[in-house]
Amino acid sequence: MSYDLKEVCKDIRCDIMTCIGHLGVGHIGGCLSVVEALAVLYFKEMNIDPANPKMEGRDRFICSKGHAGPAVYATLANRGYFDKKELLTLNQGGTNLPSHCDMNRTTGIDMTTGSLGQGFSCAVGVALGSKLEKDGATIYTMIGDGESQEGQIWEAAMFAAAKKLDNLIAFTDYNKQQIDGTVAEVNDIAPLAEKWAAFGWNVIDVEDGNDVEQVEQAVEHAKLGRDSGKPTMIILNTLKGCGVKWIEDMGSGNHNCPVSEEQAEAAIREIRGED
Repeated sequence: MSYDLKEVCKDIRCDIMTCIGHLGVGHIGGCLSVVEALAVLYFKEMNIDPANPKMEGRDRFICSKGHAGPAVYATLANRGYFDKKELLTLNQGGTNLPSHCDMNRTTGIDMTTGSLGQGFSCAVGVALGSKLEKDGATIYTMIGDGESQEGQIWEAAMFAAAKKLDNLIAFTDYNKQQIDGTVAEVNDIAPLAEKWAAFGWNVIDVEDGNDVEQVEQAVEHAKLGRDSGKPTMIILNTLKGCGVKWIEDMGSGNHNCPVSEEQAEAAIREIRGED
């Protein structure tokens, strides 16, 4: 089945706004910035089956920046893993959709994440396991730019290169904002592409990580490196809060902030181009 990825991105963004607006607060900025990558993976590139979420040999996605869980949930719901009604239970008592991803509670989640750096290490381990099993799977993972200040990221990066995990494709959500300010102010990670290359990775630098066509091209290019002996890092230069002007304008203040149902409804109209 072929999907209109730009329309898929709108649907995912609207559902992010709906569930966070219903809850009243959430990690809205970093959810909105990763939408294009999620749409490309789940609606075009990944070998998955929502009717058989534990399918052997399936591709996997691990969201190491676990606070983007609501974006992953909105994507999974749109892809048919569970009913969209569940999105309204986000982070509430008894929910299957906690604030951060939990593989034991949510259909379609491949790894529990939240502690920054930990999910990336798990993705490296899953990629190694897939190599040993020779199941042909591609393992995808998403890290944050603030998360990239964690030493665990770079330990895992060394290991992945040393083990020649060319079945691993990672993304950095390089929106250049984190909870306490800009990444450059807190603990600058630039030059990022050069760092990953020095650690033995193929590197693809996407000028606009919120342009679905650029992201799609980057993933297609990364998949050509499956026999290169190197893992691939796709650096997505994104805008935190992308798609909703007032959230974009908050800068690092949108990392985790209140969102009323009225604000969410207005944002949805903006995303749909109805204002």
